[in-house]
Amino acid sequence: MGAKSEISWNRQTDEGKFDIYARHVGTRWLFFQRLRRYDQWQAVPQPPLEDWLELLDAVRRRINRRLLRPEEEKRVEKLIREQFPEVKFR
Repeated sequence: MGAKSEISWNRQTDEGKFDIYARHVGTRWLFFQRLRRYDQWQAVPQPPLEDWLELLDAVRRRINRRLLRPEEEKRVEKLIREQFPEVKFR
């Protein structure tokens, strides 16, 4: 981890506190999670809306710091709309 194309955060669930990270590969975002620090990272094929919104927030912050291009925000919003049509943005 630690590459520019990776964004990480924590998510609290009933099962415990998960470490989550999303990796930007081509035009896709791949999500991974683990429960404990030394567990293996597991791919998340269908990430929940909560993780997509966390990714969108992180992308927006990175755009403000000029670490990502502004077009990436629209791409992530489009991916979210495709999977969760009920979500509205601004």
